[in-house]
Parts: sequence; C-alpha cells; structure tokens
Amino acid sequence: MIPASAALLAARSVAAPIPQAAFTKAGFAIAIQCWSFREFTLFEALQMASAAGAGGVELFPGQKIGGPLGEMKMGPELDDKAIATVRAELAKHGIVACNYGVTEISKDEAAARKVFEFAKKMDLYGISTESLDAIDTLEKLAREFDIKVCFHNHPKPSALWHPDTVWKIIDGRHGNLGYSVDTGHWATSGLDLLATIRKIAPRVHAFHLKDREVIGQASPDLPFGTGIIDIAAVLDETRKHGFAGNVSIEYERNWKNNLAEIAQCVGYLRGYANLRA
Repeated sequence: MIPASAALLAARSVAAPIPQAAFTKAGFAIAIQCWSFREFTLFEALQMASAAGAGGVELFPGQKIGGPLGEMKMGPELDDKAIATVRAELAKHGIVACNYGVTEISKDEAAARKVFEFAKKMDLYGISTESLDAIDTLEKLAREFDIKVCFHNHPKPSALWHPDTVWKIIDGRHGNLGYSVDTGHWATSGLDLLATIRKIAPRVHAFHLKDREVIGQASPDLPFGTGIIDIAAVLDETRKHGFAGNVSIEYERNWKNNLAEIAQCVGYLRGYANLRA
C-alpha cells in the first residue's frame, strides 16, 4: 500500500511553475494534450486549443508542426530558430506549453540531457514518460533543470499500469519525480480511481484526464461529466496536497471532429475551478 502522509508532502518540491496565464482559480492549468488533435498539425492544434478555451497544451513527440515549419516535427531535434517560431505561435494564440510527452528518455545522460534542454527552452513545467528504467538519470536531470518528470500509465498489462510499480521506484527520491495520471487507462485496468488517487495524490504532477462509460474494460472517451468517472472528486483529492500542474484533456475519439467535445471538457474544468476557487 502506498502511504499518503506528511512525509510525502515534504517530498513535493517546487519545480518551475506554469505561467499564471494558463491557470484557473483552482490553481491548476487547463491544457489539451495535442495527441487529441493528432490528425492536424501543431499550428492547427494550437488554434483549436484556443477556440476550445484552454490555456495550455501538452506537446507530443513527432507531431508535424505546420505553418512556416511545414513537415518539421515536434521534439528535441528542433533548432533554436524553430523553437522560437513555435513559441511565437503559442503566444499568438494565448496558449502556454505546459508539458511534453509521452516520450522515451534514455538512461544515457548525454542523450537524456537533450530532452531536458529542449524542455527548458520551451519553458515546460514537466515531461511525461514511461522510461522508469532511466530513473537515476531522470532524477539527476529533474533536479538540475527543475522540471517535473511525470510517469504515465497505459492500461494493463503495460509495465506501469499500476501506480505501485512507480511508487516502489520513486519512494524516497526527489520530489520532482511523480505521476502523470491517465484516468481513462486506470478505468480500463479496473482500478478504483478515487481510492488509488488517494494513495499517490502528493506525487501527482500532471493528468491525462478522461471520462469513460465503464470501469474494467476499454470504452470510448466521453465529455467530462457525462461518464462514470468522478472527475471532481479526483481533482479535489489532488488539490488537497497542493496540486498545481497541468490537467491535460486527452480525448481519443472522433479524431477529425472532436473540437466541440473537447470544448465541453474545458467548460467542465472551468466550471469546477470557479466552484472550488
């Protein structure tokens, strides 16, 4: 069992904050995981994120950027000029880049450092990964760059499907190491979401937030508040422990025509934030 105790609270460190422009009154950033717009370029995704009312985005590796950068793809390989172009487009739409992932990160420090240098140039709060085998390198660089490392979960039987697996590795390590909780994948894996979040809440740094039809099997994503997941209770629990990260809406449905549903999810989160402020 994972304890949620004062000791865990002490382990939470202050990483580079997300700019206030992206925050809600409830103290977290509403972002859209650009994977939700994977059928579009990044520049198109930023326009849609703005139209949906989000304040931030979570970038994902390999998305075509579009605009003047054409076929170039998002990732650490971008040069400083391309990064400046992306940052300018973010500013144009009033969007903050909060996080990057899910991405593999090497145990090799020189290779891993390139990911963290890219994240720093983008002023990111966090990096989402499943590279738990690189924990020593990740801890060193998370401390050095003051960036959150957010371990993401895919459904059972993937290696990190259960949060205990991550906990056994990060327990006692630097507070910048924590979780990027995918509520939809937890639901598919049959976990009791509220009981599980209570165990790890002080080390939750980010979300891939989803609502679902059922628990215990794969089911389609739904607009927030229309499914079975008690999103408000999940957010309440993490906020008790000072959560101030990105809540990334990841909507894996109606890939070419999901803007209205994503906007509904944004509206839910803004309503929650206003009620809980």
